[in-house]
Amino acid sequence: MTFQIRLYLPLIFATLSAVFFGSCAPVTKYFISDTDPLILASLFYLGSGFGMMLIIISRTFIRGDRYPVDSPVTIHDIPSLAGMSFFGGILAPVTLMYSMQDTPAATGSLLLNFEPVATGLVAAFLFREAVGRRIWAAMALITLSCLVLSYNPEGVFGFSLGAIGVLLACTFWGFDNNISRKVSGKDPFMCIMIKGLSAGICTGIIALIIGENIPDVMSIPLFLLIGFFSFGGLASVFFLMALRSLGAARTGLFLALSPFFGVLFSFILFQDSFQQGFPLAFCFMALGVYLLVSESHTHTHTHLPIVHEHRHVHDDSHHHHQHGPQVPPMSSSGEHSHLHAHEAITHEHPHKPDLHHQHEHDKKRR
Repeated sequence: MTFQIRLYLPLIFATLSAVFFGSCAPVTKYFISDTDPLILASLFYLGSGFGMMLIIISRTFIRGDRYPVDSPVTIHDIPSLAGMSFFGGILAPVTLMYSMQDTPAATGSLLLNFEPVATGLVAAFLFREAVGRRIWAAMALITLSCLVLSYNPEGVFGFSLGAIGVLLACTFWGFDNNISRKVSGKDPFMCIMIKGLSAGICTGIIALIIGENIPDVMSIPLFLLIGFFSFGGLASVFFLMALRSLGAARTGLFLALSPFFGVLFSFILFQDSFQQGFPLAFCFMALGVYLLVSESHTHTHTHLPIVHEHRHVHDDSHHHHQHGPQVPPMSSSGEHSHLHAHEAITHEHPHKPDLHHQHEHDKKRR
């Protein structure tokens, strides 16, 4: 795989994640009638978990005895996976479901756009990810695009306890997105399988305890299938694959494009007319994406010695280690995964806050 293709792959993965997440609302509206909210969230997450399990089993048979390209999940990843499940699979959806009961739909749509902002704030101030003025500007433009897109002049905008709950749910998802970066170098299908099954089971137990009803048996497979594609399924897999190269704030910004794709899906499924603000929202979105993808960040930086395991190639400026007889062979794309060591090195080249560039920045470099 050439360097140029690898350079754009994270952007493609992030966009695909936004496409699948954007399909959530219109596809759900198209297929689903009245179903209790928590049991529905449980089935969505279980669908993502079981779907990833089927993919893992299928690729094992297809691949045979060949070595996996992605690094396997280990016991050391359990705290991060537990955090992802707790914040993104349990706290966020449960908080959102209950908050939306007392929040007008128009208000909820507007407030849900806070998730990419929450992701960026948590990334910058808590996880110390490098976020410069260009990324802040892109975040503002993309968020503004989402606000224009979801604005309803006839809706009632009320700031209540339910609205605060929606903001809190977005903050929980912001933590989930940042915690996910710690396992972004691992097998994404395995990570999402664990998150989906654990979150689905826990949410389902909560739903049954509070007396929610199990839906009709004939509709359960459809709910599971929707979860496999959008609610924590393939959308989350693509998110993790982008996260390993772009960092949480930048990948979160791409996820903010999902309402735009949601409008397109609504137009296809329901022939809904585009809102008057759609052209303006498109312009804001396009400018924000341009700032995002055209970012060039370079300065002299130092890598401390580290030993870790993740999917990598050897034609970059970071992987020059020697291989022993037990190292798995390269895949057809020139990649493989194994435990390897990095020596201390100081150099300068364009980079993003990926697995190898999580260093501190002073204000001049941001």
